[in-house]
Amino acid sequence: MKILLAIDGSPHSQAAVDEITRRPWPTGTSVRVVSVIRPYTPPATEVVMTGATIDDIRARQMQEAEQLTRHAGELVTGPGLSVETVVREGDPRSAILDEAESWGADLIVVGSHGRTGLKRLVLGSVAQAIVAHAHCSVEVVRRRHDVAAH
Repeated sequence: MKILLAIDGSPHSQAAVDEITRRPWPTGTSVRVVSVIRPYTPPATEVVMTGATIDDIRARQMQEAEQLTRHAGELVTGPGLSVETVVREGDPRSAILDEAESWGADLIVVGSHGRTGLKRLVLGSVAQAIVAHAHCSVEVVRRRHDVAAH
């Protein structure tokens, strides 16, 4: 079985990591932990004030994403599981779907931010897009207190 675990460093994605670690998986299961960084175009004032170039900012984002995926990979490592980590750049919705498709994932696991109504309409939902367009099964993990709040 191939599980693509999509994370973004939020408490919601930590719930998805926790869900993977809680379960027994068949021997030989592969977990690919993926994080997606969005291309960043800072306002000119930010570049001037910080002295950072766009390449500096991108390198920092990449480094943080690599640390995030490596840490999550260490957490989900268990008997019978092989774990690898990747960082992609782009729109998280399409990057996660593309990664799942090219890798041949059997399951995508992603956390839910639990947005409803206007916030979901305005902000969009990565989880919703993945559920709607994935060519494999998708599990959307909610943090326990998010369920109680709705």
